[in-house]
Amino acid sequence: MKHDIRLVAVDVDGTFVRSDYTYDVPRFQRIFARMKEINCRFVVASGNQYYQLRDLFPECHEEMSFVAENGAFVKDRRELIFAASMSKETVDSVIDVCMEYPEIQNVLCGVESAYCERGTVSQAFFDLTSIYYHRLQWVDDLKEVKDQILKFAPTVPEEKTYKYYDMFRERLCGKVEPTTSGHGSIDLIVPGCHKASGLKRLTERWGIRPEQCAAFGDGGNDIEMLRFCGQSYAMSNAPQNVKDTAKYICLSNEEDGVLVALETLMGL
Repeated sequence: MKHDIRLVAVDVDGTFVRSDYTYDVPRFQRIFARMKEINCRFVVASGNQYYQLRDLFPECHEEMSFVAENGAFVKDRRELIFAASMSKETVDSVIDVCMEYPEIQNVLCGVESAYCERGTVSQAFFDLTSIYYHRLQWVDDLKEVKDQILKFAPTVPEEKTYKYYDMFRERLCGKVEPTTSGHGSIDLIVPGCHKASGLKRLTERWGIRPEQCAAFGDGGNDIEMLRFCGQSYAMSNAPQNVKDTAKYICLSNEEDGVLVALETLMGL
């Protein structure tokens, strides 16, 4: 049993949940009970919205911590300890650039809600986005939103993901940093704000060293987190660059790879 593991961080999509968005709840609850026994923290680290992530764990979300919105929103159990704040100038710049490319479907992510602009995205896109953002509103103009802005989450044609990633890097350099898990999803986040920065805030708060942390991920936006944690696991369904970053490869998300690995780590 590895008592030296004091924190476990898991990505959600493609990592913790299966493709139908389920996971083995009783199996997880046994593992989570064991983690609490040995004082090991469980952190959900995802690009998704906190309100959506919380709803995945209705019985125990107040006992776990969250690095949501790719590090822009960090919560230690019931306490919000960090929320990024994008300047109005940066927000307007991102909106202006995205408007030049009609095939970009944009989501503005704030502390209170996420937002889509009428006339720029379809109802079908809005409905799909609501799976990942349980607080989502239509607005007439993204520039008029009154909220603390955490990040943007533009969706682009899947085959052009890295073309747009490069475009954002070039045109918005110094204002936002793009990160992607592929599949047409890109997050534009405050520079220096990613899953590892969120984990660093939590480990410093709790007095935990990076070598006492384990992380599981499957996408490009997990790479900083996998590098940060002493025990790093890439899912077998992850692309090669993610596997090259991690120390270990575990079973795929469809095979409950995270839970299988955690049972070993927790001595179950």
